[in-house]
Amino acid sequence: MTASQTRPLDGLLVVSLEHAIAAPFCTRQLADLGARVIKVERPGAGDFARGYDARVKGLASHFVWTNRSKESLTLDLKQPQALAVLGELLAKADVLVQNLAPGAAARMGLGYASLHPRHPRLVVCDISGYGEDGPYRDKKAYDLLIQSEAGFLSITGTPQAPSKAGISVADIAAGMYAYSSILSALLLRGRTGEGSHIDVSMLEALAEWMNYPLYYAFEGAAPPPRTGAAHAAIYPYGPFAANDGGTVVLGLQNEREWKMFCEVVLQDAALAADPRFDSNAGRNQHRDQLGAIVREALAALSTAELVARLDRAQIANARMNDMAGLWAHPQLAARQRWSTVGTPAGPVPALLPPGRVSSFDYRMDPVPAVGEHTRDILRELGRSDLQIAQLRAGGAI
Repeated sequence: MTASQTRPLDGLLVVSLEHAIAAPFCTRQLADLGARVIKVERPGAGDFARGYDARVKGLASHFVWTNRSKESLTLDLKQPQALAVLGELLAKADVLVQNLAPGAAARMGLGYASLHPRHPRLVVCDISGYGEDGPYRDKKAYDLLIQSEAGFLSITGTPQAPSKAGISVADIAAGMYAYSSILSALLLRGRTGEGSHIDVSMLEALAEWMNYPLYYAFEGAAPPPRTGAAHAAIYPYGPFAANDGGTVVLGLQNEREWKMFCEVVLQDAALAADPRFDSNAGRNQHRDQLGAIVREALAALSTAELVARLDRAQIANARMNDMAGLWAHPQLAARQRWSTVGTPAGPVPALLPPGRVSSFDYRMDPVPAVGEHTRDILRELGRSDLQIAQLRAGGAI
């Protein structure tokens, strides 16, 4: 089937008071599906994530990732003229997303309670660290802090030291739940004609992802231990070194696989019947002894030889790639998952969103410069060039 140019969210207007990761990640995905996303930024510097690094042709890696296909409008929302512009946009908008400091949007009259009587169809999504009420409401919340509060650090790392995730996992979790909640609210509005208020917290989003360790520690039971890249409850399951410097991660799930692993990979069929190792509980209990045996056997193989034996035994496995390996991953290339997007510094490669859809193409438009669309948006709202110049001279835009 040939994809059409009609996308699921074509014609919807999203206004976002956003910075850093959670809200921009949410709204970028709405833009992927065709929504018009107007990103409101501070005049001058814009979203502070623009300054995180300069790794992508002088642009910040986080910003390039989360802000394609958007329009940038600069507004100093402390000025009445700027708030008036925002009010005109909200009168036309379908969705407002914000992740300002706790309470900041409400103080400007941009909370759901203030907006809903005037704009009953508007979906308002507030993203915060801890939610709009409760004793932690006003605490500052950054990704690492939420990883700590949600217990993520307690189960991640080595026995000697906890480790944070290498990506902004709390921000991503919150952004994903905001995105899916907005889609749900838009579906509901199609039935009821009414907008919704969505209150997404980073803590609750990451706590949802922590449900396995929560239940593992049910009613005071011991929590999963920190085991580095190994599995806390299944063995062998984790990274093993080959003799050419490569690392292969493998995972055994059942007794059939354990026997095949011993026979085909270790080439020691008798080991499968060793009473210390003939059940997963035993292998986990004696993982130090078994680990020494497995590491010695696998260290005699190259990465390619080890992967070939694991594949022959039908044991799940993966090479431990670095970023260069992911850029060059043959599966991504074979499935044509790479596209190109424009940026203020020129075109850069970009992964297509996950999920190959037969009925439409994802939107892959440029990453905006700070305030790149301010003039066009203001002209669209009826401002003359003179009025725009006055707003700029007064610092409102």
